[in-house]
Amino acid sequence: METSDVIIVGGGLAGLVAAAELADRGKAVTIIDQETEAFLGGQAFWSLGGLCLIDTPEQRRMGIRDSRELALQDWMGSAQFDRPEDMWPRKWAEAYVDFAAGEMRQWLYDQGMRWFPIVGWAERGGSYGSGHGNSVPRFHLTWGVGPGTQEPFERRVREHAKAGRITLKFRHRCSHIIMENGAAKGVSGEILAHDTAARGEKTNRDIVGDFELRAASVLVTSGGIGGDFDLVRKSWPVDRLGQPPKEMIAGVPAHVDGRMVAISQEAGGNVINADRMWHYTEGVKNWNPIWPSHGIRILPGPSSMWFDARGNRFPPPALPGFDSLGTLKMIQDTGFDYSWFITTQKILKKEFALSGSEQNPDFADKSWKEVLKQRIFNKAATPAVEAFKKHGENFVVADTLPELIAKMNGLTDEDLLPLGKIEAEIRARDAQVDNPFTKDIQMMAIHAARNYKGDKYQRTAKPHKILDRANGPLVGVKLNIITRKTLGGLQTDLNSQMLDASGAAIPGLFAAGEVAGFGGGGYHGYNALEGTFLGGCIFSGRQAGRADTIA
Repeated sequence: METSDVIIVGGGLAGLVAAAELADRGKAVTIIDQETEAFLGGQAFWSLGGLCLIDTPEQRRMGIRDSRELALQDWMGSAQFDRPEDMWPRKWAEAYVDFAAGEMRQWLYDQGMRWFPIVGWAERGGSYGSGHGNSVPRFHLTWGVGPGTQEPFERRVREHAKAGRITLKFRHRCSHIIMENGAAKGVSGEILAHDTAARGEKTNRDIVGDFELRAASVLVTSGGIGGDFDLVRKSWPVDRLGQPPKEMIAGVPAHVDGRMVAISQEAGGNVINADRMWHYTEGVKNWNPIWPSHGIRILPGPSSMWFDARGNRFPPPALPGFDSLGTLKMIQDTGFDYSWFITTQKILKKEFALSGSEQNPDFADKSWKEVLKQRIFNKAATPAVEAFKKHGENFVVADTLPELIAKMNGLTDEDLLPLGKIEAEIRARDAQVDNPFTKDIQMMAIHAARNYKGDKYQRTAKPHKILDRANGPLVGVKLNIITRKTLGGLQTDLNSQMLDASGAAIPGLFAAGEVAGFGGGGYHGYNALEGTFLGGCIFSGRQAGRADTIA
């Protein structure tokens, strides 16, 4: 029976951060993970690598005036904390804002992390100043995207492993947290058969043995539930978001299975806010999938026109890039699980980006030459976007609107999209293009976006008429609901120590990352400002690794 100071269940970003911090303190750490070594870093590897940072040099160089006070106002307006159990999530939210406006950037910079100089403006809200959304751009894209975000911590972990302070045990699946006299004392589970699957692919669950490991503390960093559609539907907030989708696509690999949530509950952990979740509305089926039901999210600029399954244009705040969950609710209220973008090649070229490290090789490879070629001086969309336009089953292309609508209707079982209604809506919008006093709210949003030079240079096309064939061809995109993040989770204090149902700390038992709602059992509340998922993994992992109460 092997012993260490801390056992970490899950080799994702939060686990790597915590392990590195613990080993820096001289603690003996064992990381176990049900996947192979190729999966180290977990879901973070596949991410775009965005971090929510506040009042940074990157922002100031772009003319963005940000502050801790403004960021906290945005966070609280988005979170809308309204439950007694939100006490710890609120404390975590305040602590993260302090961190992101304070030492976070310098701490990461000192470890070698760098960011793309144009700060992104995600989740713009679209309602009131007191409501959801980022008042200013805060999405700092890590140079190297997801792999670049995990690299400093993986490097530190491997250095400690080489020195004997960290032990890595792959294909070790935890099924039980050992509790003795109310305190965590270790874990037990199954050893899974070796698997040669590439990172992200589904692996076997063949059992070849058992294990038991002992430690003074157990830290659970196993991620969320987005890879298990049944768990997503079970937790779905029908009262807020309508009925769960009958059809979804997966924005995370199959190993994001949520199994450690129930195992932690059996050990006394308390799950709160399980009904709070974060899924995207702009998912497209991956034409070259890695994991089951693999979907990719379109990161849209503000110009594509958005229609429901029957051809009705969505009202604000359902504008591209403004309010993810508000738009999700509108889509589910239609009784259909999908919606449509109608756009032009000019908009596609300037505004369409795809989430995920594998869809952004120029950023992943840290190639300034390719970034400039593909995104600034590009004559077409990025190669990844053009590949989806050519091969993706959710994309159709046509020279005329009647031809486009016919092709869009061909992607569904019924001809639900009426040409006349859609054409009238687009012509009315096009009539506002030359009008600087526009009454079209989306045109107002486009003008506002182009007031920010980051959007004007890279993310927002110059306003133009969609039906002018000089701007074509026309592109229609069928958008699916794509699973992504668990906002609720295991309740923890600011040391990442799990709390039981009475609010008491459980000796020796900790949680960090998505399984803990990124801190406290859900520090986002109901809505995320973006860049706060990886940021939350880093912050909560660091909190656990530096806690006086661990080990």
